[in-house]
Amino acid sequence: MTPLRRTASIAGWLFIATFVTSIPAQLIFYAPVLGDANANYVTGAGADAHASVAMGALLEVLLIIANIGTAIVLFPILKRQNETLSLGYVAARIIESTFIAIGLLSLLAILTVREDVVGANVAFGRSLVAIHDWTFLLGPGWVVGVGNGLILGYLMYSSGLVPRGMTWLGLVGGPLIIISGTAVLFDVIEPASTAQVVATIPEFFWELSLGFYLIIKGFKPSPVTAGLEPPATAAPM
Repeated sequence: MTPLRRTASIAGWLFIATFVTSIPAQLIFYAPVLGDANANYVTGAGADAHASVAMGALLEVLLIIANIGTAIVLFPILKRQNETLSLGYVAARIIESTFIAIGLLSLLAILTVREDVVGANVAFGRSLVAIHDWTFLLGPGWVVGVGNGLILGYLMYSSGLVPRGMTWLGLVGGPLIIISGTAVLFDVIEPASTAQVVATIPEFFWELSLGFYLIIKGFKPSPVTAGLEPPATAAPM
């Protein structure tokens, strides 16, 4: 495996890792403290979910590493196409991960509220969940549209490192996520409504297909990668 092929494979696995960590954390491990379950949990009426929330937080820490890792691994390649936008992609991933970190800390704080505060205030517990919900909206639900959608989609399109038809999933999906996230922010649509879920579909498949493509195929031949591979040596006579 050449260094360039290895770089593509690592980036691909990191993209897949973002799905493996983020989906179970949100849909499974955080479920006991989100939504209507929060009131029972904070007051002590609900079942103990310390291990579940802790596992969700651990997965999101790994998600943060994978998020920033995708940008760091791709930066040396993408900067040969456009260094400013490539740096912008790294910055977008860091900002997205910062929102994720704030959200997971708010849910970990609920564990302390339940365990250390007698008769914990339900409103306070719900406030912590609200912080998580807003950070999820502004990070994975908005900034990702700028970073992974528009910036990465454009860089991959203009460089030709992956099939250009595939990059349109990001170029279309990015704006859709931004628009739907803004609509939720201004209370035009409900969070996790059908409209918002549908708007995330192109971006979802963009990141998923990019991950698998880089693992299976690597980068396509492109002027961006010219000179990065060692010259082929002739077979001995």
